[in-house]
Amino acid sequence: MRILIVDDQRSIRLTSAQAVRAEGHEADTADSGQVALLKLQEEHYDLVMLDLRMESESDGLDYLARLQKISPRLPVVICTAHASIETAVEAMRRGAQDYLEKPFTPEQLRQLLARVEKARRLRQRVDELEEQVAQTQPAMDFTSEDPEMTALISVVERAATSRATILILGENGTGKSVLARHVHQCSQLATGPFVTVSCPSLSRELLESELFGHVKGAFTGAMKDTWGKVEAARGGTLFLDEIGELPLELQPKLLRLLQERSYERVGDTKTRTADVRVIAATNRDLAAAVKAGTFREDLFYRLNVISVTVPSLRTRPRDLERHARDFLRFFAEESGGEVKDFSPEAWLAVKKHSWPGNLRELRNSVERAVILARGDKVELDDLPSELAVPANGGPDVALGALVPLEAIEQVHVRLVTLRTSTLEEAARVLGIDAATIYRKRKRWAIEPAGETAS
Repeated sequence: MRILIVDDQRSIRLTSAQAVRAEGHEADTADSGQVALLKLQEEHYDLVMLDLRMESESDGLDYLARLQKISPRLPVVICTAHASIETAVEAMRRGAQDYLEKPFTPEQLRQLLARVEKARRLRQRVDELEEQVAQTQPAMDFTSEDPEMTALISVVERAATSRATILILGENGTGKSVLARHVHQCSQLATGPFVTVSCPSLSRELLESELFGHVKGAFTGAMKDTWGKVEAARGGTLFLDEIGELPLELQPKLLRLLQERSYERVGDTKTRTADVRVIAATNRDLAAAVKAGTFREDLFYRLNVISVTVPSLRTRPRDLERHARDFLRFFAEESGGEVKDFSPEAWLAVKKHSWPGNLRELRNSVERAVILARGDKVELDDLPSELAVPANGGPDVALGALVPLEAIEQVHVRLVTLRTSTLEEAARVLGIDAATIYRKRKRWAIEPAGETAS
């Protein structure tokens, strides 16, 4: 934890800081409540130890309210040599997390910091659980009957015990982000935060600010100092999703973060230390991107300490069956419906489909089928139309198949749409304009490009 010690007596500040560092934490000091307020506007802390009585200023309880106004969730411990039940109760009533009487022993400080750290980790865990509930995602089972997947899980679980950078490769929808969270939960940082940065989601300027933070006035719209995701992930895992889309201008700064564990906020000159474990994921071929000059070679090798490639779902038929039935049970329970199984025709369609969108496409298809099902079984017409063509006994849609040209066109457009990140990119690959592909997609009810993620 990063702890700010606020006391007007220099000897107490120094001895308290030394004791805090002896417990393995970072310590900073302020000789007045006013200085503490200024530091809170520029720095991030996990705890403030605030002296109740400072000779040159007003009551410490007054500063307690002002500190909480700047950082409402920041825990504050009141320290005083004038201990009494009344002041302790009043401090707790006003929002202090704990109370410490001076002079305190190293053991008393150790116990206090342990209580604060436990409460901090519980808050982080609650935040993570609330996020998971909000996403209403079925839990991912990482057992597998596929040898390649089994070997992959073994590698990442062994690597999780270290703080080495892990690079997860694989097609869209294979579960790279879920695997990254699994690594975090298997690591010694599991009680710390898991923070995701989506590299393609923002412009270069906004992405840099989101990653590293910024100071007030650093750019138009920067109305106050902001801490970035690197600081938010302190003591935990920073997950860089679709790292292959990271702008070239930001790649040297990420390389520095990985090599030196240091960075600066946008518009700031102060170098800060990062305490995070980095996991990155991409559906891009980074080696090819290095050759094309769109990805730095040194960053590629720094990320590629431990690299795994998640196999596509179409290569794992046994896992396909298990995940399909798990999704069906999850969405049936969530909707309160009576669906318990797939009809033989629907199940044949599920098995024959190539699943270019992998687990995400399977999840979305099963969710749709459960919602539309009219009985206790998912029927063929409850599934998306593209699953029904081969399963109806008709020929597979492939080059040279005895099917209308439009059927082949529909399958090709759908596959390209799933494998590209934007509608414009899909149109460039197909050699048609975006308006044409939009009309085709709408007519065939194809999922829009860019709606798949890792």
